[in-house]
Amino acid sequence: MTSQTRSPRADGFSMPAEWAPHSRTWMVWPERPDNWRLGGKPAQTAFTAVAKAIADFEPVTVCVSAGQYENARARLDHPAIRVVEISTDDAWVRDTGPTFVTDGQGGLRGIDWAFNAWGGFDGGLYAPWQRDDQVASKILEIEGCSRYRTEGFVLEGGSIHVDGEGTLITTEECLLNRNRNPHLDRQQIEAVLHEHLAVDKVIWLPEGLFNDETDGHVDNFCCFVRPGEVLLAWTDDQQNPNYPRCQAALRVLENVEDACGRRLTVHKMPIPGPLYATAEECAGVDLVSGSQERNPSSRLAGSYVNFLIVNGGIIAPKFDDPMDLVAESLLKRLFPQHQVVMVPGREILLGGGNIHCITQQQPAP
Repeated sequence: MTSQTRSPRADGFSMPAEWAPHSRTWMVWPERPDNWRLGGKPAQTAFTAVAKAIADFEPVTVCVSAGQYENARARLDHPAIRVVEISTDDAWVRDTGPTFVTDGQGGLRGIDWAFNAWGGFDGGLYAPWQRDDQVASKILEIEGCSRYRTEGFVLEGGSIHVDGEGTLITTEECLLNRNRNPHLDRQQIEAVLHEHLAVDKVIWLPEGLFNDETDGHVDNFCCFVRPGEVLLAWTDDQQNPNYPRCQAALRVLENVEDACGRRLTVHKMPIPGPLYATAEECAGVDLVSGSQERNPSSRLAGSYVNFLIVNGGIIAPKFDDPMDLVAESLLKRLFPQHQVVMVPGREILLGGGNIHCITQQQPAP
């Protein structure tokens, strides 16, 4: 695995949009008992359902620890699912895996962002995290891809979305947080994004979803559905703590142009809930000092925006909520060429994210 010394942009590489063709999707098997209840067994059932849903559209590789290899291999019984042994700290491959970039001529490389567990010792979710910081390089090693390591620049894949035509969307709450890159200002952070993802325009939303423990990842709040069009998590309920966040985001999106000079069309995706963990669900999580505590009084950051686009499909979460059918209908309307598959998302949400957070697409070169 070659480490590149220049930037992806200088080498002619850029990050394609999620709807560009994939060669596979990556996942990591959940087992961390201080994050996933009951030793991760309910989460493993949920991850298995997601992996099999994706595998009906494209190949999946699941990274599994040595101790869980046999169990995972037996559960992931699908001809399109490959299981590889990789040590990790937790299962959020969107944030620990590489961001793949392509050059349009068959070249595929990966960006290995520095990772600090969503904030390091200033609000991060667990420690240590060095095995998670190695996941991207291990995946790139398996795939034989050259890698760009951003030593000293922290970024998680869930904090960005791109349209493949020069525009990136993110949140100030995450990328400007003092617990990521305090030595850099907004302009310097934009410069890193420009060089590594080959984007020309960064759209900054003020905040992400309320109580999102990633400090407001954009992939739980707003995403591109095609160039010039975004899908925004939305509530009309002024008592909902997300109401001011949605309003602030809409003001930005309605008054900005993308890299191609287009005004954005904003589609509104209702927010489910309110959703809370039960006392029983919280009691099933191991109590470990320094790890994120689970509490039944904390509103969960549930969102239908946290879906994955795959080859010919949309894999989206459902929550046994009245809004499930509304979300499914909207996704079918926005993606008429895709088959929309709704997969139970509650167990993934209890761990702190959802389907987009636990997957990472590898574009077809």
